[in-house]
Amino acid sequence: MTTEPPRGLDLVVLPVGRHGLLVELPTAEATEAFHAEVLRRRADGSLPPVREIVPGARTVLLDGLEAPERLTRELPRWRIPPLVAGTEGALEIPVRYDGPDVAEVAALWGVTPDEVGRVHAATEFRVAFCGFAPGFGYLTGLDEKYHVPRRANPRTKVPVGAVGLAGGYTGVYPRSSPGGWQLIGTAPDTVLWDPARTPAALLAPGTRVRFVPQEGSRA
Repeated sequence: MTTEPPRGLDLVVLPVGRHGLLVELPTAEATEAFHAEVLRRRADGSLPPVREIVPGARTVLLDGLEAPERLTRELPRWRIPPLVAGTEGALEIPVRYDGPDVAEVAALWGVTPDEVGRVHAATEFRVAFCGFAPGFGYLTGLDEKYHVPRRANPRTKVPVGAVGLAGGYTGVYPRSSPGGWQLIGTAPDTVLWDPARTPAALLAPGTRVRFVPQEGSRA
């Protein structure tokens, strides 16, 4: 658990229409910490009423605000505690570490192919934001030394449930589609998007996630 004190914000606040603010943050970590603080303040009633909160890679959109001018003045004075990894309550996603790019990722990481799943499964992830396709979450958490580039030649078809890496993100494909992420596994039994379910998306920004190796893994 970190003991770093809460810090002020290095941010840019831009008006969006009459009732929205787009908050730009300097890093992905700052963006996630700011988003978590927004949700906390909304839950305890200290955030002015807001209709939508939409995080991105380096931004958080606050829309439907009754008093955007007031919040624009207040935001630079917020003190944001750093994110702290939890010890329980993370969503578990069963995965087989049998992807076609395991050997390539192992070479980039400087480990054996059998160690890729172990390293990945030992990490606690957090959904930073969602996009690309309904139900697709961009998960952060891997140490920077494990960040990998996208494939030089994207695949024309990535199967549903594929677990992939790109840059510092991990993602699970909610449906079959083209894609250039490095595929290290499959999570065939996890339904990420179901319009008949409430909510339809299994992964929401801020959700903590752990991947659990299954039979057939190289972990």
